[in-house]
Amino acid sequence: MKRLIFLLVFAILFACNDNDVKYTKAENGLDAAREFIDALLKGDSQRARAYMIDDEENNAILSRLHRQLRARSTDDREGYKDASIMIGDTENLSETEMVIHYKSSYDRIARKVKVINIQGEWKVDLKYTLDPNL
Repeated sequence: MKRLIFLLVFAILFACNDNDVKYTKAENGLDAAREFIDALLKGDSQRARAYMIDDEENNAILSRLHRQLRARSTDDREGYKDASIMIGDTENLSETEMVIHYKSSYDRIARKVKVINIQGEWKVDLKYTLDPNL
């Protein structure tokens, strides 16, 4: 019985530690974009969320993107996971906003991501990234 209680307590403590994962703070917009894109390509939604503005719309978009990635073939998922990020142009919209153009080495499709500095932290804003007027 004592052994069962010990294992239960250990399992609870171990489960709680998963939420305490700390990621390196992005020093600038390019770092935030690179970390977010890498996490997205690797299918690591927890790490991607760490570099994204945490709001309902962004979380819904990220969930949709991950569902789309999981629906792809195993070869495609592995291709994205192993892909390098090729940074293209960077546009400084203001001191606190920038747009970064990039491609993955797997599919070489041109994409862009908007990064915003909010209270000293650079975060990706997907709702603007996917806006066709950006």
